[in-house]
Amino acid sequence: MRRRRSSFRKEKAIMLASSCLILTALTVTGLYVRNLGKEEEPEENVVDFTALEDEEESLTMLGSQTGDQADEQAAGDVASADGQAMEDEASADGQAMQEQDAAGGPDGANTDLADAADAENTAAGEAALMEEAQLDGAPQDDLPQEEAGLEEGELAEADGEEALAANASDAVVKSENAGEEDADAMSASTLLDFTDSDTLVWPIVGNVLVNYSMDKTVYFATLDQYKYSPAIVIAATEGEEITAAADGQVTDVYQDPETGTTVVMNLGDGYELTYGQLTDLSVAVGDMVVTGDPVGKVAAPTMYYSVEGTNVYFKLTKDGVPVDPMSRLG
Repeated sequence: MRRRRSSFRKEKAIMLASSCLILTALTVTGLYVRNLGKEEEPEENVVDFTALEDEEESLTMLGSQTGDQADEQAAGDVASADGQAMEDEASADGQAMQEQDAAGGPDGANTDLADAADAENTAAGEAALMEEAQLDGAPQDDLPQEEAGLEEGELAEADGEEALAANASDAVVKSENAGEEDADAMSASTLLDFTDSDTLVWPIVGNVLVNYSMDKTVYFATLDQYKYSPAIVIAATEGEEITAAADGQVTDVYQDPETGTTVVMNLGDGYELTYGQLTDLSVAVGDMVVTGDPVGKVAAPTMYYSVEGTNVYFKLTKDGVPVDPMSRLG
């Protein structure tokens, strides 16, 4: 590249020198011709080629000197440019080296990373060696303790499994017993039979204070109003025993604001008996009751029957529909 520049500059200098030489020759020729035109004597119009030759030689020498000076100047410019480029490169290299030194340099960064990786590997190796040493130096009694802990855990788990198995077996037995009881209850309920021709016995001997009436209203003294009556209210003495009016099974026992403690019995074929105003019950839900068995005792009347006095609430239903008990009482 530098050789091309040098040769180009030399050719440029030669062309400039040649142009100057040609211009000079033309100028001199023009001046000479003009001077010849001014002269009056025709004999003086002879051209002195000797002078022209001398002048041409002088111009040639001048052109060569000018070309040499141009070549020297071009060479100096090239050398100056080369020196400037070398200085710029050296400055750039020096600056790059300074930046690399300041930042640690690529090689320095790689070295630092490698050193950091070696340090981490060394630390990891030391930690592993320490763990191995701790394991080697640990008391041998710890292993049996761990094994004992495992054995205790296994025994506890086995005990838990046995307890679960026992509970499961108990649950199975209870469910079987409950199933048997339910089956017995179902069989007993299927044995209950109360036809339309069967009669009832009086649960207690006494006068009827309020009659059954579902076709018209009757007067309730305590409430001082007329309303329908789905049952009969029998006068009784507090504490007197109440007996079952028919064979049946106790299906429900509940508390009612109007009838107090109340017992419901299934008689079969859709018939049910309801006893109210009771206390000190002799039966519970699920019990099978035979006619004449004690059911409970007469309680003090609720506030709904405070005027009527102590009584027994007695109701008969068929498929949930009230039936007049007086029509079935013997």
